[in-house]
Amino acid sequence: MSAPFRTRADGIDLFVRLTPKSAMDRLEGIETSVDGRSYLKARVRAVPENGAANRALERLVAKALGVPASGVSIAAGGTARLKTLRVLGDPAALAKRIDTLGTPAP
Repeated sequence: MSAPFRTRADGIDLFVRLTPKSAMDRLEGIETSVDGRSYLKARVRAVPENGAANRALERLVAKALGVPASGVSIAAGGTARLKTLRVLGDPAALAKRIDTLGTPAP
C-alpha cells in the first residue's frame, strides 16, 4: 500500500477523495484504490459551488493535522473529486499525524 501523501521540503502533498454535500464534516480514514494509490477520504457539508467545498476541506484538514488554515491549500484537482492538498509544516510530523488518521480508535 502506498502512502496517501508525498513529502516535500516544506511539507507534504496530501491526496484526498472529497464527498461534498454530506451530513457532516469528517475524515473517514485512508483507502486504497484498485490501482494501488492511497488517499484520505473526506466528507464536508458544503456544496461544490464557488469553491465552498474546497475551503471547507482545507479547514477540516488543517484542524485534523494541527496546522494553521493558511497552511493548507488545493494544489491540484480544484473541480475534481480527487484532489491534492499542499500542507505546509514538518513533513515527518505531518506524516505521523496522517498515519493516525488512518487507524481506527481503540
